[in-house]
Amino acid sequence: MPELSVVVHGPDPQDHLTGLLDSLAAHPAPDTEIVVAAVGDWAREAAERHAPACQVVPLPDGTGAAAARAAGAARATGRWLHFVSAEDGLPAGAPRAVAAHTAALPDPVDVLLTDHVRATWRTSGLPSPDGPLLARAGRAPLALDDHAALLKTAPLLGTHVVRAGFWRAHERFLTTDDEPFTAYAALLLADRVAALPHPAYEDRRPRPESLPPRTAEQHYALVDRYEALLDLARARPAPYAVLYDLMVRDCLRTFVRAGLSEPVAREFFRRASLAALRRRPEGYRRPAGPEGVRRSLLEEGAYTKYRALQTANRARRTVRRTVRAGRRQAVARLRDHQYRRALTTPVDPHLAVFSSYWNRGVACNPAAIAAKLGELAPSIHPVWVVNAADAALLPPGTDHVVPGTRRCWETLARAKYLVNNVNFPNAVVKRPDAVHLQTHHGTPLKRMGLDQLPYPTASRGLDFPALLERVDKWDFSVSANRHSTRMWRRAYPSRWVSLDYGYPRNDVYYTARAADIRAVRARLGIAPGRRAVLYAPTHRDYEAAWTPRLDLAALADALGEETVLLVRAHYFYDAAPSPLTGLRRTGRVIDVSPYDPVEDLCLAADALVTDYSSIMFDYANLDRPIVIHADDWETYRTTRGVYFDLMADAPGPVARTQAELTEILTTDAWRDERAAKARSVFRHRFCEYDDGRAAERVVRRVFLGQDEASLPPVLPLAERTPAPTPEEAA
Repeated sequence: MPELSVVVHGPDPQDHLTGLLDSLAAHPAPDTEIVVAAVGDWAREAAERHAPACQVVPLPDGTGAAAARAAGAARATGRWLHFVSAEDGLPAGAPRAVAAHTAALPDPVDVLLTDHVRATWRTSGLPSPDGPLLARAGRAPLALDDHAALLKTAPLLGTHVVRAGFWRAHERFLTTDDEPFTAYAALLLADRVAALPHPAYEDRRPRPESLPPRTAEQHYALVDRYEALLDLARARPAPYAVLYDLMVRDCLRTFVRAGLSEPVAREFFRRASLAALRRRPEGYRRPAGPEGVRRSLLEEGAYTKYRALQTANRARRTVRRTVRAGRRQAVARLRDHQYRRALTTPVDPHLAVFSSYWNRGVACNPAAIAAKLGELAPSIHPVWVVNAADAALLPPGTDHVVPGTRRCWETLARAKYLVNNVNFPNAVVKRPDAVHLQTHHGTPLKRMGLDQLPYPTASRGLDFPALLERVDKWDFSVSANRHSTRMWRRAYPSRWVSLDYGYPRNDVYYTARAADIRAVRARLGIAPGRRAVLYAPTHRDYEAAWTPRLDLAALADALGEETVLLVRAHYFYDAAPSPLTGLRRTGRVIDVSPYDPVEDLCLAADALVTDYSSIMFDYANLDRPIVIHADDWETYRTTRGVYFDLMADAPGPVARTQAELTEILTTDAWRDERAAKARSVFRHRFCEYDDGRAAERVVRRVFLGQDEASLPPVLPLAERTPAPTPEEAA
């Protein structure tokens, strides 16, 4: 029998489980087993990658926390159980320290209470306030009645390591979805408790904005929780008094900080007031000062007086802030005045604002959605936000506004729908009856959003709090595959709804016909019968300007007269002088950097050569050869951060040098059986939802309000027919 069973349980929406299990594997503890009660496919897949080092108990999506813990505990064989949420973590060496400590504990000790560290989206390793309480308790076993202050430690089940026999004897009390109740109940039911003033758990707190809003009943349940705990402690004066103080404190905090609506706030205050009176210990004395006043008003049930006290306190704080702000609050810009005035007008249900790539023009997913909107909902008028310098390139008849103008701000204020593949300015207000649709502009290989925090080269200048304020305005987020959905949850934690419909811009890869491909190649000047290779490298955060990583002249010479290179620099570099000018005259290298849309280039190309650009995920829909040129993979991975190892999971052959790339392209290696097999695996993983009807699904769901069940189902990959190849289209 192992000394300790670490029972990891729950779903893995933020993709933390892999890191947790990697950490456990990197610091194996003797006499310790790992059991993973994995809820849903994501958690199960992460756990199975670590088998047999851990035992996997697969559980369906929607399994509650209590049921997951129970399933894991049923499989565990250790003397002690350490429950760890899949969304939390363990400091390095924690299982070893816990197992060593429990092995030395005398009987009968039922709970080992440990310290923990805290983490948020922006910080990690923060010490908890529990350390001094645990240190004062000492390491010798004790009865809770003699040290009731231990109830003031954070009610985290992960810091309450429990004896397996004790857990099973009291399972009916301890198997609840209310983790704080379970943690408190474990202490109240234990005969003896031991303290370990050593961090053995990492409590990762998600952004509150990423969690579903709490219902009225969930708020009321706080009072019920404490009343049930006070019933357990009825005959124990010291624990009872501590729990009573905790109940009153938590009820007042919830009332003041939870943003309760007026009816819910009144009912919550009423219930909390009754509990405060009904459960008040004999001889109890309220604290002095403002806290005593607040508690007195609660016990009186004086809702109106309490609100008046809050209003007075807020007024004093407002005066202080106004004095500190000084002149900054005295003058408002004309633009702000116009925009704020426009926000008072009704939202126009027939107005949609579109933007892509920081107002560069009609492109990407927003363009595909706007086009489908014209077919399915012509009553909704699209207006594009476009930079003045780019306006001349717009398709004829495109209604547009220029950023910063009065009409732009008024349009943003009145529009029902706001669609972007990046983000609108911080100053844009999210109106309650407006809908913000985030389409993104690629499947993420590189780290995005909050995941850039550990990479200063990539995150230099990023204002993460402002980013999260923009993310909180999203109602919907479009995804092309489960990988993207999962990474967006990590990188942009908020309450948006994921539309797992595919990327609208990729619809053309299934709807284009042979004539379309011939027309694109003709516009690009690709002679019939010539092989076209699209070379599309990505941006490097550590480079100030684009420097070709290939000697394109030498590559063109090696590939011969029958191959033309279509070279597309990343749009971040479009203001820089092109190093391709001298090569254009040869006719074998065509600079397609300014050409839009990029989907046309993909349709025209017989093969794609890229490095780490997200174009590879889109191009894979065409089921045409892809070659990766990764001469600086280690530098890119270290400075930018990546979500998976492209070298191990590439969509085709990988070249680390120009010589290797030349050999691949001058032999059959670029399109042989091995390349096709790698591409097939890649397509199944990353072209999951792209089937040619993504834009239709988005328009029907977001603009027409249709429910999921009525949308066109995603066609299985095996049943899809990509656009013909250039050879087939000839």
